[in-house]
Amino acid sequence: MILIINLCREELHELEFVKPVLDIVKASKKKYLVEHYLKIKPKVIEKADKIIICGTSLRDFDYLENKDKFSFLKKTAKPVLGICAGMQLIALAFGCEVVKGKEIGLTRVRVDKGFLGVEEIGKEESNEVDVYDLHNMVVEDNEYLRENFDVFASSLKTGIVQAVKHKEKEIYGTLFHPEVRQKEIIKNFIEG
Repeated sequence: MILIINLCREELHELEFVKPVLDIVKASKKKYLVEHYLKIKPKVIEKADKIIICGTSLRDFDYLENKDKFSFLKKTAKPVLGICAGMQLIALAFGCEVVKGKEIGLTRVRVDKGFLGVEEIGKEESNEVDVYDLHNMVVEDNEYLRENFDVFASSLKTGIVQAVKHKEKEIYGTLFHPEVRQKEIIKNFIEG
């Protein structure tokens, strides 16, 4: 079962941040469950085979006030994909820092081969591609982050970290929204 974690404070925002992920999971024909992070019980996490933590709107920071709800990330052996705010929560769970940083719209990034099975994310040999960003907070790129996570993508213009994988666990994060332009990342996570 794929557990899709909803971070949205407003129900209307689920249409933008949860539904596109849900549509990809439904198309895979895998069993799934969508739960709001404030209502998740440990039994639900135990039953999940994989977990996707969706993003939320630019003005919604409630998840940062409830980051303790994601302490399970340090203990879990389950594959996890965090999207935008989900990546921020993953970083925070492992002691990394999240700081202000705004990117809205298309951002040019270079993605290293092998991120979630994606051998060629862009059509170009350079693996540069435009991703869709919508965030006010970013994971700080420092020595501690790189001790714990492999960085697979960064913004070409700003250097902001865009994709990571935990060095020892199957825990991935994208600051960009793959449900908008790089759906194969979510598909590969589900199928992998």
